[in-house]
Order: sequence, then C-alpha cells, then structure tokens
Amino acid sequence: MMQQYLRIKAEHPDMLLFYRMGDFYELFFEDAERAARLLDITLTKRGQSAGKPIPMAGIPYHAAESYLARLVRQGVSVAICEQTGDPAKSKGPVDREVVRIVTPGTLTDEALLDQRRENLLCAVAEQSLPAPTEGESDSRALAFGLASLELASGRFTLLELSGLEALSAELERLQPAELLLDEDSLLDKRLALGSGLARRPAWHFDADSAERMLCEQFGTRDLSGFGCGGVDTGSGAATDSRSNTGLRLAVGAAGCLLQYVKDTQRAALPHLRGLTVEQRDQAVILDAATRRNLELTQTLSGQEGHTLAAIMDNTRTAMGARLLRRWLNRPLRDVHDVRLRHDAIATLIETARGEPLRETLSAIGDLERILARVALGSARPRDLATLRDALGLLPELHQSLAALDSPLLTSLDQDLGDHPEVRDLLQRALIEQPPMLIRDGSVLAPGYDAELDELRNLAEHGDQFLLELEARERERTGIPALKVSYNRVHGYYIEIGRTHSDKVPDDYQRRQTLKGVERYITPELKRFEDQALSARERALAREKMLYDELLAQLIAHLAALQTTAAAIASLDVLANLAERAERLGWTRPELSGEIGIEIEDGRHPVVEQLSDAPFVANSVRLDPERRMLIITGPNMGGKSTFMRQTALIVLMAHAGSFVPARSAQIGPIDRIFSRIGAADDLAGGRSTFMVEMEETANILHNASANSLVLMDEIGRGTSTFDGLSLAWACAVELDTRLRALTLFATHYFELTSLPEEHPGIANLHLEAIEHGEKIVFMHSVREGPANQSYGLQVAALAGVPAEVIARARERLRQLEDQSQRQAASQNLPPKREGDGERDQGPDQKRDQGRDPIRDQDRTHMAQLSLFPAELPSPALERLRAINPDDLSPRQAIDLLYELRQLDHKNR
Repeated sequence: MMQQYLRIKAEHPDMLLFYRMGDFYELFFEDAERAARLLDITLTKRGQSAGKPIPMAGIPYHAAESYLARLVRQGVSVAICEQTGDPAKSKGPVDREVVRIVTPGTLTDEALLDQRRENLLCAVAEQSLPAPTEGESDSRALAFGLASLELASGRFTLLELSGLEALSAELERLQPAELLLDEDSLLDKRLALGSGLARRPAWHFDADSAERMLCEQFGTRDLSGFGCGGVDTGSGAATDSRSNTGLRLAVGAAGCLLQYVKDTQRAALPHLRGLTVEQRDQAVILDAATRRNLELTQTLSGQEGHTLAAIMDNTRTAMGARLLRRWLNRPLRDVHDVRLRHDAIATLIETARGEPLRETLSAIGDLERILARVALGSARPRDLATLRDALGLLPELHQSLAALDSPLLTSLDQDLGDHPEVRDLLQRALIEQPPMLIRDGSVLAPGYDAELDELRNLAEHGDQFLLELEARERERTGIPALKVSYNRVHGYYIEIGRTHSDKVPDDYQRRQTLKGVERYITPELKRFEDQALSARERALAREKMLYDELLAQLIAHLAALQTTAAAIASLDVLANLAERAERLGWTRPELSGEIGIEIEDGRHPVVEQLSDAPFVANSVRLDPERRMLIITGPNMGGKSTFMRQTALIVLMAHAGSFVPARSAQIGPIDRIFSRIGAADDLAGGRSTFMVEMEETANILHNASANSLVLMDEIGRGTSTFDGLSLAWACAVELDTRLRALTLFATHYFELTSLPEEHPGIANLHLEAIEHGEKIVFMHSVREGPANQSYGLQVAALAGVPAEVIARARERLRQLEDQSQRQAASQNLPPKREGDGERDQGPDQKRDQGRDPIRDQDRTHMAQLSLFPAELPSPALERLRAINPDDLSPRQAIDLLYELRQLDHKNR
C-alpha cells in the first residue's frame, strides 16, 4: 500500500495528497506533518520506513469539505485520491487514482467559495517588445496576454496589454485566487506577487497549441467568432496596444489556463462555451494605486466593510453581487451602454417596479454556480431543487418587466426565457425537499421511474409482503401454524411443524431440517429474497444512475440556462441600483461629450453613510478653462474626502449608477489617477517617497486631456525646497502639457500663486474657524486659498501633549520674528505664518514669466533657520586671537583647558 501511495504522491509533489482508506482520507510523511500544522489535527504514526515511524494524519471523508475550505484559504492545493477498484476482487491494495485536484483558483463547491465574490484563475503570457520609443519607460517594453476564468460560473475572458503598470492594474482589478506563470517568469518578483502562484511549463503557453485546444473545447473551426481572428500562428511576433495585430499572447495564456483546469478537474467542461475579449480602452482605466486609494472593494487597512462596494451592494442574489463588483471595477467609456443602464434604473424608479422585482429575485439561488456544477457533474440534489424553483419564478419576473419603456430591461426580459421543458423535467424528477447528497437516497420523486419505485417498495415494504405471503400460504395449505421468517445464515424460509408434513405442497423445497420443524423455500419467496436482500443497494445504484442521466439532460440546455442566469444577475444589479438611488438620494448623472466635470452638492457615498454628523455637500467645476484646482486647508479639513468623492462620482456614473449629488455633468473620461496617502514597500526596497514618486511618474507618463487626476501632498517626503519644487513642476506639467482635469491638494502655500501665471488653474480651500486655541472644521469648499494651515490646532486635537504644543507655539513665534528681521534687512514685507495663501492685491502681482522657484520677491522662498542664531562664543573669540606658532607645548595644553572652561561657562 505504501508503494502505491508513494507512486501517486510522486505525481503530485507540491500538493497535499488525500489518500482514501475506508471512511478516512489519510496523509503520510511530510504531508501528514504539514496537514497537522495547517488543520490542527492529531499527528500519529504507522509502521516504519528506513527504521523510523511513518508520520500519519487523517480526516473523515464525509467532513472533507470543511478541511478543504481551510486549506484553500491558506493557498494550499490538494489532490483527492479515491478507491477505484472493488475491494472484493482486488489482490493486494485496492486500485486508487487521483480523481480531482482542488486548488485556490479552481473551486466550484459551494462550501469552499465566498458566494458574493468571484474566485478567479488567471494566466499571464509575456514577451519582450522592441525597444521603447523616446519618452517611454523601460517597463513598457514587455507585452502580456492575460486570461481569466471563473470555473464556478464559466466566465472566460482575454485581454492583451503592454507594460508592467498596465498588468499590475489589471491584476489589482481581477484579484485572482491563483495565477499561472511560465516557470521561467520573473513577474512574481517584479510585481511583488504573493501566494497563489502556480508555475507551468513554457510550452503550455504556446499559441498554436492553445488555439487548437480552445477550438476543440468550443467546437469551432477557429477563434475569429470570439474576436481572436487576428492570431498570428506563423511569425510569433507578440502584439501589444501599439501594433494591435492579434491576440497571440492572450490566446496562449487562455490555452495554458484551459489545460490547467482540465488537469485539475479530470472531467469534461461543457459550461466553457466561449471567450470574451476585453480591450483596456473600452473601460475607464484605473491603475493599482488608484484602486487602492479609492477603496472600491477593500479599505487601505484590508477591510471590506467601509468600501464603495459595501455601500452599493444591497443585491438579492449572489450572482448579482458579483456582477455589481465587476461593474464597479470596470466602469465603461461607451456612453451608449452606460445610458442604457441609467435609463433602466430611471424606469424602475418611475414605475415602482423595482421592489416587486427585488422580492422575486430574493427567492432565486446562485444559478451561475449551480449550472457550473451541473456541467462538472458535481451538482447536488438541492442545487437542482434551487434551479427548479428559480425557473418556476420566471413568469413573475416577466410580469414585473412587462411593458417597461427601457431597451435594456426589454432585452433582459427576452434573455430570461421560459424553459418549460427543463422546469417540467425537474418538477417530475425531484421531490419537494431533497436531501443534501444523492448517496442519502430518496431524491427522485415517486413515479419518475417504475423500476426505482419497485425497488423502493421492496426495500421499504418487505414486511407487508411477508405478512401477505404468510396469510396466503396458511390458507392454501390449511396449516394455521405456518410461519414465514428470516435469518442471516439461511435467508427467508417457511417453517412448518413435522406434524403437518403431509400437507406440504409439492412446490415447497426443503431448505433446513430442525428438531420438530422443517424449513422450506418457494419460487415466489426465492424471487422476493433475491430482490429484497439487495433492494436498498440496488435502489441507491438505480437512483444514482438516473440522477447522472438527469444531469446529462440538463447539460443539453446549459447554454440557454446560462443566458437566463446572466439576465437575472443584470436585473438584480439594476434593481439594486434603483433601490440605492431612491433610499440614499442619488440622482441621474448627465454624460456629456464636452471635456469637463461639473458636480453640484456632491457627497462622498461611503463617508456620508458612516458618519453620525450630517455630511457637508460640496460642488466642483472643471472645464477646459479651469483644468486644475489647487486645494488648501487644514489637515482633517476634508481635502482628501472632497477629492475622492469627485473621483467616485465620476466612476459611479460610468459604471451605470446614479450618483450622490444634486446634479452631475461629466464629460469623457479615459482614466482616473489617484496619488493620495503615504505607504512604503520595505520588502521591495522602496521608501515612502520613492513609492510616491513612482506613482507620480506613472501619472505624468500616462495622463491625457481626458484624465481625472487626484494629487495629494506631492513632495512631502523630502526637504522643503525639493518637495516644493517637485510639486510646482508637477502642477505646471499637468496644466500645460497634459492638460488633465486635476485636483491638487497641498500644504505648500507657495503653490497658491500658480493661478497668476496659469489661467487654467484656480484656488479652492476647505473652510475652518479658529476659536481661541481650538479649531472647528466646516468641511465646506470655498473659492480662493486658505489663510493658514492650523497645524498646531490639529496636533492638539490629535492628543499631542499640551507642553509640546506650547513649545511649538513659542518656536513658531521665534520663526516669525526671525522672518520679520530678515525681511526688514532686505527691505521686504515680513512673512507671517500662512501668508503664502493670502490673496494678493494688484500691486503685489508677480511679473509674468518670472521663475517662482528662484525669485518670489525673495519673500516666500527665504530660507529660514529653524533655530535662532547663536551669540558669539568666547572660546571661539579667544581661539581666533591666538597664533599657534607662538605657543610652547605647555602653553598649548594650558590653552586647551582655558578654552574648555570658556565653553562650559558659555553653555
């Protein structure tokens, strides 16, 4: 047996091997020790190997799912090895083989999955491109093919792109549970990828083999029908966004992914019926940092509660929740498609059909994943009952959607279908409340199969048959003491006392002779015995066969049923967005063809719901004549909230949702960038400032006139002058060359003078009121710059000790006095704290074309000493008055002691 185990284990060296032995899955050697640690199960010993006991651990097979769930959450893959031979016929160990491999990215069992989140398996193929053009970063000299599959629903997508930044953004969007890479790839180090990586041989990414495999899977001659007609199977040249001649890399990644799924599932995959090709420019692009900063599905601290998805998700079905996340993570640029969503939401609100629709949807289960399990042959009886009940609700859904004036809702109504054949089949086949597992029996309804009914009748009503037989035989033989009985050795028999032996019929066959009695068997009783003794086992086997046939019949309708499931998910999302809009007071945004963003009384969708205090709404206007807003004000004043809410409103509008604002008019947006917050990457050797500069560089390389850019506190990680210079230069670049729509928050008051030289820039500030030594944040946005930063007041609110605040105030007064003295010595007006953000009169305007960094009337850039200048040192004065050449050695030593005493007195 151990030889068999070691042979199978050698085929799966990187996985835990669950080796079936009776009612347990056993693990041995290193697997046992590892499982004991991961699952907190008992580690025992069995036999010996090389003179040492063999470590052993096991779990009950009927409880395997709970253990598998714990393992896959830790990124561990498991090979399931079952007994495939008949123990009664086996000589030596029973034949066993691996029937399924469970990996983090290939889960389909309901118990192993998060119902409301996708579980994606991704594969990346990579290839070098020609040398980058001038001004293009080296990281763009790589092309990538990215394929993603959710096996539990059958959604299969392809995407081709260039550059590490683009790949990082897409992986951040998809959040794959498992990622397949070429065994020689260095992407895991370049992108600091964590767990869930699986290495595959390079030939698994071959595009020619992949295309043949995909065509065989989909039953097509080629892939042109899926938008992959440009695959170049000859030259081998990679494609990217610059050449756009095919999808060779993406097809190679898809082929690797399909092969991996076949290897792990060991079953047909009929629910994988095609590919969806995505283009990056079809969606509003968000890089990885922006997705994190906007906290779409996860907060910066890793929580899921206080996010945009959490606030927006009140869907009634699990598949609707997953679709909503996809919409939020990939907002569309196609105005037509987005308006169709807006029209549908408005129609549901105006007709009050949303709530009845949601009530019906709440009774519908996760059809997407149920259909995937049907395709894989792993659907359970209750899955089919859920499918049956959902199909029974289709007439209600049709009624809710009847006569609605919305093209999208009308299209979804048609996609729902009716499926009378499938509904009738499931209603005939299943009992009302089937058990969890087919092995429990009593799943199929009476009347579905005559042979099954007969077997069940024998198994369940055998006693009644024996009583009836006994009564008939007593009447036929005239022997009142005749008994029909059973024992394990001889089976069923008719027992008659020897005093009645002359009355025994000719068809009775003697089975056993005992003292005073004879036992007989009849042909009728023999038939009953043959049937009854195996009736339950045969009934279970018959029911399992019929159940498998039922799954096969459903597979024939799989494509139409998947269309229905997709339509239900879309209806759920639209009805959910209608409910959110009504309940939270959101309005329909207007998508314009003109560049700009104008939001009246906008609100942050998350902060508004989580805050106990009333949220202060603010407006924003960006247009070709007002492309950048310099935002100043105190910390905690609401600058980041104001910036983020603007980006979230734009994103929600393009996702098809109504938005939290009195009104919103949004022009074309190609990308959203967010450089907010501070974080380091110690493992990658990057400081906070380095991360900030890399994110800034990404913006300056990729932003366009249609991009929305959020930049917060650029340059704070270095010296004051370096940081100010960088912030100034970035702001000018965004306004002059890139002309991006930009919100630029800063504490460098000097930047508030930018509007004087750049008419496309304007100042905004967050209002705050100082009351004594305290500060009250008004959180309202006003035109113009702030008048001071209120840093000490905010520090006091944070709990900095009062003596530290007092010492800081004293030092601030000293610095201001020093500034006044330096200004007076240069015949310039003094600079007090906060002067850099005060409005300037016409006589103080700077000359056009003057370099503000070198010369701001030498006031704002005057380098102040952080400490007052020290008084002349007596020791230094004494030292200057001495000629060392005139000193003897003894005099030099005495002088050292004298200087030391002078220095001590001066301290």
